Amino acid sequence: MQLFQASTDALLKPLLTVVGIVERKTTMQILSNVLLKKEGDKMAFVANDMLIQITTHANFGVGDDVESVTVAARKLQDILRALPAAGQVSASVTDQKMTIQCSGSRFSLQTLPGKNFPLLPIIEQWQHNFTMTQSSLRRLFNMIHYAMAHQDIRFYLNGMLMVLEPGLVRAVATDGHRLAHAAEDVASVTSEASVIIPRKTVDQMLRLLDDSDAEVQISIAEGQIRFVFGDVELISKLVEGKFPDYKRVIPTDYTVHLRINREELLQNLQRAAILVSEDKLRTIKLHFGENVLRISSSNLDQEEAKMELALDYNGEPIDIGFNVTYLLDVLNTAKTEDVIVSLKGESNSPVLISLPNHEHFRYVVMPLRI
Repeated sequence: MQLFQASTDALLKPLLTVVGIVERKTTMQILSNVLLKKEGDKMAFVANDMLIQITTHANFGVGDDVESVTVAARKLQDILRALPAAGQVSASVTDQKMTIQCSGSRFSLQTLPGKNFPLLPIIEQWQHNFTMTQSSLRRLFNMIHYAMAHQDIRFYLNGMLMVLEPGLVRAVATDGHRLAHAAEDVASVTSEASVIIPRKTVDQMLRLLDDSDAEVQISIAEGQIRFVFGDVELISKLVEGKFPDYKRVIPTDYTVHLRINREELLQNLQRAAILVSEDKLRTIKLHFGENVLRISSSNLDQEEAKMELALDYNGEPIDIGFNVTYLLDVLNTAKTEDVIVSLKGESNSPVLISLPNHEHFRYVVMPLRI
């Protein structure tokens, strides 16, 4: 059975869109495969890891006798990447084997029937529907994704809280040591909802979204969320559980507000980070003194680094310790000229980092003992 004939680039683009969620090792062999099936005059590419399902299409002609088939996604990707970019690839399936030919090269891959490929259940009625531009959704996710937990036993922290309010979409992430909050004004949001999106789903969306004004259609139902943009449909299960009350975590009684050049602070922290202890805490010390911020680090080899930068501060001296990675994450993500660091004047109080003219962004970092 002739499956398709198309250029290498025409095949790679849809395959790379879906292959990101395919696990190299899985308990179900078929989940390592990509589903190829005819939909109208297009070829649908579908990947599913039982948490996320991504579908996209290739705009090349497909024969009428095409049946759905699955083939190893990573192997197909590696083969196509090794072939000439402008080459013409033909594929056929006979006796559960796919034969791929291009420019004198020939490959034979095992297949599994498309009818056996598991798909997420189809939702007939989505409870919440709204649209955002790709750029605004990408910005929202990008501003907070680094604060999500990774393989935490508190499974509800391994994701991002999305909160819908009329005219507004909030995103919150925390790993228990820091919390990031951002929001975007979205006129199409008319209802209220609160869901936890898995970490892997957020990572995939950041990979697939671009900075265009093209729309993303977002739909939410019990247990699922769907994103449709361009020729991509991504459906994901939601995380069950109760997310921490982020409003209580973000203090409002700060007495000191310092405006600091972001790039200067970032570069000094990067230099000091060279000699931090290579443990989980990665402790760095910040000393806020009269018109100066001193940054210092040391390690078990008794090596140390010290940095100074000018600061408009005339209060009592404050010494605070932090995990330097938590500070670098937010400074690398923010693209503003300055950041605002808010303190309570105590070494054991959390610090708030915000951005000028970005009223919705808040980043709270818990201090370390020094």
